[in-house]
Amino acid sequence: MANELILYTTLGCSLCEKAKLEIWPQLSHFDLRLREVDIADDPQLLERFAVRIPLVGLGNPDDVCGWPFDSSQLAAWLEARL
Repeated sequence: MANELILYTTLGCSLCEKAKLEIWPQLSHFDLRLREVDIADDPQLLERFAVRIPLVGLGNPDDVCGWPFDSSQLAAWLEARL
């Protein structure tokens, strides 16, 4: 779904909270809403991303922007895909 940015996260992820600070400014700029997906709820995502979170994506788990990123790096990643 092109109008939502998915944050792959899990409970107690302190890096995920830091990532959100970089994500928030881009949501309105790209007219996106944030959807958090807990990788612990999906065995495939857990296996794939367990040591890589936080990551953001637009729905394709093969095309994600992984931490660390800042707001401008995330903007460039989104610009290339939207």
